[in-house]
Amino acid sequence: MTTPTPTTPAFELPEELAIDTAAARRIIGEFISAQLDQAGFEKVLLGLSGGIDSALVAYLAAEAIGPQNVLAVLMPYRTSSPGSRRDAEAVVADLGCASELVDISAIVDGYFEHGREDATPLRRGNFMARARMMVLYDHSVTWGGLVIGTGNKTETLIGYSTLWGDSASAFNPIGDLYKSQIRQLSVAIGVPQAIITKAPSADLWPGQTDEEEVGFSYAEVDRILFRLVDRRLSLDEVVADGFERELVERVDRMVAGSDFKRQVPPIAKIGPRTAGIDYL
Repeated sequence: MTTPTPTTPAFELPEELAIDTAAARRIIGEFISAQLDQAGFEKVLLGLSGGIDSALVAYLAAEAIGPQNVLAVLMPYRTSSPGSRRDAEAVVADLGCASELVDISAIVDGYFEHGREDATPLRRGNFMARARMMVLYDHSVTWGGLVIGTGNKTETLIGYSTLWGDSASAFNPIGDLYKSQIRQLSVAIGVPQAIITKAPSADLWPGQTDEEEVGFSYAEVDRILFRLVDRRLSLDEVVADGFERELVERVDRMVAGSDFKRQVPPIAKIGPRTAGIDYL
């Protein structure tokens, strides 16, 4: 693993979202180790896309338990960006961790080629996300490790994730970090600069970028979410801080409308002790 050198972040970091990166790395490292100890495992695996979130998790996991205990699975589709694969391979080379390449094109195309050819890009993208998670959980058997999550707080709150796809994992070390904080921590731990500065993309179809799809920048939505969620401000108070009411209300609706994605599936209580309710 290369030693990170101080650099000026080529992204907007809202002042109120600045974090103590040394403390964050220590807390996350202890969290990863504790989760593995509790479950009786020593290794983890993750889907490495070439994006910043999965790259950061790979570095954090390697720092916590050693790169020899980390498996990175690269799962491109036939239209995936070659640049994303190169970036993922650069992470693997830098960390020295194990890796496997699984092309999911046959899985996806096999499903959509009979009577489903008119499926929208969004529908195909969601299927790809779930196909990748199937591949990961199958590899978890042969690798003998737990699937580690790579979803950040911003995307979890606004529902920009696929249920039982990229949102699935045994545990998630970066789920309480906003996208702006993901970038800050990535600089500190030494994620390649090319990954940190490129436009975030789920690489679900050619040319797709996250910010174009949702219609706002991560820096902007992070500042709104921080006020609504962490500071518990009302909509009027957030607007009074200088944000457009239309955008604030839209973000608030996105958070409320995606709450089901953040919940364990509800269970109808029949017996005296119910898993997930009064038996944890």
